[in-house]
Parts: sequence; structure tokens; C-alpha cells
Amino acid sequence: MNLREIVRRHRALLIIGVGMGLVGAAATLAQPWMLGRLIEAVALDEPIAWTVTFIALFFVADAALNAGHAYAIGRAGENIVFDARRVLGGRLLRSQFPAFSRLEHGDVFARTVSDTSIACLVIAQALAQVVTSVFMVAGGIVLMALLDWKLLLATVGCLGLASGGALLLARQVRIAALKNRENIGAFGSGLQRVLGAITTVKASRAEERETEELARLADRVRHSGIRVTGFSSLLTPAMNVGTQLSLAVVISWGMARVATGSLSPADLTSFVMYLFYVVSPLVMLFMSIGQIQQGRAAIQRVTELGAIPQEEEEEKAGEPRERAAASESAPAVRFEGVGFSYQEDVPVLRDVSFSLPRRGLTAIVGPSGAGKTTTFQLIERFHRPDSGTIHVAGHDTATLKLAELRSLVGYVEQDAPLLRGTIRQNLTYANPGAGAEEIARALRLASLEDFVAALPDGLDTVLGERGAGLSGGQRQRLAIARTLLQRPEVILLDEVTAHLDSDTEAALRDTMAEAAGECAVLAIAHRLSTVVQADRIIVMEEGRVRTIGTHRELIASDEVYRRLATQQFAAEDALT
Repeated sequence: MNLREIVRRHRALLIIGVGMGLVGAAATLAQPWMLGRLIEAVALDEPIAWTVTFIALFFVADAALNAGHAYAIGRAGENIVFDARRVLGGRLLRSQFPAFSRLEHGDVFARTVSDTSIACLVIAQALAQVVTSVFMVAGGIVLMALLDWKLLLATVGCLGLASGGALLLARQVRIAALKNRENIGAFGSGLQRVLGAITTVKASRAEERETEELARLADRVRHSGIRVTGFSSLLTPAMNVGTQLSLAVVISWGMARVATGSLSPADLTSFVMYLFYVVSPLVMLFMSIGQIQQGRAAIQRVTELGAIPQEEEEEKAGEPRERAAASESAPAVRFEGVGFSYQEDVPVLRDVSFSLPRRGLTAIVGPSGAGKTTTFQLIERFHRPDSGTIHVAGHDTATLKLAELRSLVGYVEQDAPLLRGTIRQNLTYANPGAGAEEIARALRLASLEDFVAALPDGLDTVLGERGAGLSGGQRQRLAIARTLLQRPEVILLDEVTAHLDSDTEAALRDTMAEAAGECAVLAIAHRLSTVVQADRIIVMEEGRVRTIGTHRELIASDEVYRRLATQQFAAEDALT
């Protein structure tokens, strides 16, 4: 993500806002000069009506221009924040799975919500304030030089010392702000960690320990925030010291020169007014520099997050996509010599080859670490294989666009995550345009017709976080119905019966059998009772396909499968 490009989109509004600020600053700078001329006119008993009128007009123009400046810059800032969040959100959703999985999600939230606001508003408002402040300071100095260059030298000397100290403070503000943003991200990650496992925390009686840990993280935020506040709070006093000193010098020396006649009262009045007019924007200038230093920390964090690797850089949001045509003669899935490693020299899959027919239920079984879930993730192209090829419905997954590939493959995860919203919204998530007949068909295949019909609000029943309000089996069947509504060529079921009771498991087996009549179903199963009736079973061990066959064939011929089945069925018999 390029923040400069985002800012460039709104440069017209920024230019208008800065332009209004500069014109308003010019109107402000004209006021002391005109007041000086008014004093001279009164002293010489000259007409003052036109002078007073012009001064009044400049006051009104100054107020209007400053209001327009604030509105234009504020609006540009909000537009930049919106664009940054929109682009960053899109990049996070399209990020490569390995890169995203390494991020702390609380820190991602802090960067996306908080840092974007700080970064972009500072870019718009603080930079605009710097431009107008520099113009005011420079213009004031020029006009003060025209009035009396000697007084100007004394003023610049006093303010220069204060400005040097303010610059050093601004640098410390940036360093402290970067640490503060990092601490806020760490607190967000810690909070999300415990809230995401709130039942485990309560069941483990760990509330006190986790509260103390959150307090520790919050205290780090507090300390770094106080450090930022401390350095920031010194900026204005540093400038005030220079202001007060310069004001004392100007008034005392100026009055002495007025008494000797080397300086007119009108010029001294104008000079003192310019001093006040210059000091205020000078203070704002250094405050803006401090804000920019804080903003740089936020910009750095947003830019780092925006640089997360993308799955497909060339695929644009909203680009028309057509589903890849499936070849009726080709297998639903075919692996040919596939190898994959998460870490170099630590292979997870080794020369894996198998194929699935267009219809039917295929199970993958094997000890933990055999590579079953990795196989699913390669089919979905969450990762790319190091060697070999993967075909889905006759297409090489390496050449398909992701949208086309994932329209061919439906994926039901083990915990079947659902989103806050209605049952209808969750059901049609992968196919928002689904009609009533399609929805009814998916509910029937997933054995959810009677359950949904019995609900007071039916499909419009609202679910809580992650499907709260449904049992584990209902969440699983709803996730399968959502996948069926997608009408995929292949459905991947990742241990969907792992945490279900026997009755729910039996109902889900019927659902899997129904789905297998329409497309290829590939299921990972630790509970072998789920897949005894599978058309074929792939046995994996140490990242390789050990053998393929039916339950009866494998019991008779394969030692690993026989051991897994014997251990599990013996455990089940012991419970009955």
C-alpha cells in the first residue's frame, strides 16, 4: 500500500484547503500594518472611515478563509483515512496465508483502526498547518524587517534559541510515539488472545493471572504514553520562553527608541502585533512538527502492514470473474508428485500422488503430522507446492485465478466458523445471489430443513459471535449447507465430526453421503467410524501416500490402517 498515492488522490482538496489557509494568513498579516496606518491617521487627524472599513473586511475575510481552510483539510483527512482503511482491509483479506498467519491479530487491529487515523489525519492536518505556519512566520518576519530590522534581530535571537530546543524535543516525541504505538499493538494482541479463549480462561480459573498480564501490557502503554505527553508538553513552554523574552526585549528597547524619536509609536505597535502574530504560528509550527513525528511512527506501522505479500497482485477487486469450466472426463482432484515444506529441509509432503473421481466420498486418514491438513491447504492454494502439480476439475491450480479455483472447491473447517449475522447471511455467504429454491435444496441436503423451519424467525434468526446459539452439529451442517450452495466440484471436510456426539455424527454422515452424490467429497477423519462407508480411503504416513483402498481392503492389507482402526474401535467399545 502506497500512502503517497492515496494522498495524491485527494491533493485537489488539500491544495484548496492550503490555498485558503495561505490567503487567510495574508489577510491576517495585513491587519497589523493597517492598524499601524490607522494610528498614524488618527495622530495626523486624517479621515479613518475607509481604513476602518478595510480592517473590518479583512477581519471577516480572515475568519471565513480560516473556516474554509479547516473544513477542506479536515474533509481531505477523513477521505484519506477512508481510502487507507479500504485499501489496507483489502490487502489484508487478499494477503498470502503464511504471511498473515505470522501476524498478531490484535496488532493488526490497532494498525488498521488507530494507526491509520493518526497517520492520515497528521498527513493532512499537520502538514497543512506547517505550510500556513511557515508562510505566516516568513511573512511576519519580512514585514517586521521592513518596520525595524534591529528589533527583528533581537526577536530572532530570542526565538531561535527556543526553536532549537523545540526541534530536539520533536525528535524525542517521534521516538517515544513509535514505542507507544508498538505497546498499543501488544496490548491489543494480548486482549484478543484472552477474549478469543474466554471459556478456557474461565474454566482454568485464570482470570486473575490474565488480568494481571493485561494490566502489565496496559501499564507499558501508559508509561510510553506519558513519555510522549511529557515531551509534547514541553514544546509549547519552550516556545513561550522565547516569546516572553523577545516580547520583553522588544517593548523595553522599542519604548526607549520611541522616547528618542528613532521609532514611531505606530511602527512599534505594528511590530509588537506582528510579534504576537508570528509567535502563535511558530508555536503551531513546532506543535505540528511534533504531531508529524508521532504520525511518522504510525505511518511506518501502516506502511509495514500494507506491504504484506498478496496472493494475486494482478487480480483487481470488482473485476468480472467467470467460473472455470470443469472437464467431465478429468478427475475432481489429481496430485502428481507433490512435495511441500513449511521450513527448508523439513518436508511435510513427499512425492504425493493420488486422484479423486468426480463423485463419491474419499477419506484421508493417518497419524498426526502425516500431512492431511497441508494437503487441503495446497488444494485451496493457501500455499503453493514446492514440486509436482495439482489439478482440480482438469485445471492446473498454479495457472487458475484464485477466484476461479475457490469457486470449484468448497472448504469446511474443523471448527466451522460462522459470522455474526443471520442464518441466511451465513448460508449465502459464498453465493449471495442464491434463490429460494437453491437455499431450500442446500438445507435439505444438510438436514437443516426442520430445524430452520422451527425457529421463530427462520432464516432471519440472528446468530452471535462464531455462530453462538447453534450446537456444534448445527454449526457443522450449516457450514456444509453454505458450501453446497456454492455448488463446488470438490468439498473438503477437515475433521468435521471430531467433536460431535454419536447421534450428531450419524446425521452428519448422512449429509456427507448426500453431498457425495453431487460432487467429490474429500474428508479428513480421525474418527474412522465416520468414513467406514467411504468409497475409498487414502492412508498417509510421514508425508507420503501409503496406500489407497476401502475399509475392508485396508483392514486386511495395511498394518497402519489396521492399527488405527483397532485402537479407535477398541476405545469406542470400551465406552459402550
